[in-house]
Amino acid sequence: MGEFVHNITLIKGDGIGPEISDAILKIISAAGVDINWDVQTAGSDVIEKEGVPLPDRVLESVKRNKVALKSPVTTPVGKGFRSVNVQLRKELDLYANLRPCYNLPNVKTRYENVDIVVVRENTEDLYAGIERQVDKDTAESIKIITRKASERIARFAFDYAVKNNRKFVHVVTKANICKLSDGLFLESARNVANDYNIPLKEILVDNCCMQLVQNPNQFDVLLLPNLYGDIVSDLCAGLIGGLGVAQGANIGKDYAVFEPVHGSAPDIAGQDKANPTAMLMSAIEMLNYIGENTAAKKIKLALFKTLENDVKTADLGGNSKCSEFTDAIIKNF
Repeated sequence: MGEFVHNITLIKGDGIGPEISDAILKIISAAGVDINWDVQTAGSDVIEKEGVPLPDRVLESVKRNKVALKSPVTTPVGKGFRSVNVQLRKELDLYANLRPCYNLPNVKTRYENVDIVVVRENTEDLYAGIERQVDKDTAESIKIITRKASERIARFAFDYAVKNNRKFVHVVTKANICKLSDGLFLESARNVANDYNIPLKEILVDNCCMQLVQNPNQFDVLLLPNLYGDIVSDLCAGLIGGLGVAQGANIGKDYAVFEPVHGSAPDIAGQDKANPTAMLMSAIEMLNYIGENTAAKKIKLALFKTLENDVKTADLGGNSKCSEFTDAIIKNF
């Protein structure tokens, strides 16, 4: 383990966010990692007090500490405030969304030996939020794809592939239809691939989705623009047991924010029913990122042993409460 105290921002969201945050802090503390948590709140609960879902104090905390662990924040559908996740990514230039997807022990799925890494561009595409109401019956969104952002995310994907001994990278686009925008993303990936000895494969996003549900084992690293990456990463989560076990990381040049993929599940908030696995998996990646590799391995092995012992929350087919699941992991250190 590391020999000094880490200063890390903890962003407690809403819904089940606070309770799974507390579970993860309990596990990390029991593993012996010395972290000074700068606890911040964000989301719908904060609006009533501060007028915005993502106050400046949260961004200032992440900029100060460089690393953050974040729990889910509710995003209103079709109205209300803009996604806190999107704001964080834009403000901190967290250009790479990294989502490793692999099978966990004793989590029933349709497939075995799935091991896919989704690398999603995080700052532009339709998520740039450039929209306008042309008239009362017509709305318009502008899709932004730049060479700079496309080459940057492609290089991230190939660097990750090299570092983690991956075999090849699939670039996923709809360049046959979006010839200029997706065409630029594809061209950028091809240019970057020339600097590496790892093969680049090309596939259209609709075909990719079909192939994923037919035979996910044929894929290794997927490189996608923002919108397709959002959709395909959730599809890949479905291959390994759902969003309850899907981890995520948003990484930039200067900052990194680790968070679970799932939503805030307000319908079960405060009932001790939440599954902390996805946030714990994200925290494990965070520990590896800050150099606490021994603790990360210790927690991961304990999580796997807990699942193997059939201690699971309801969403995974078990009957354990969040608190019981958390305590079981600690006992399995």
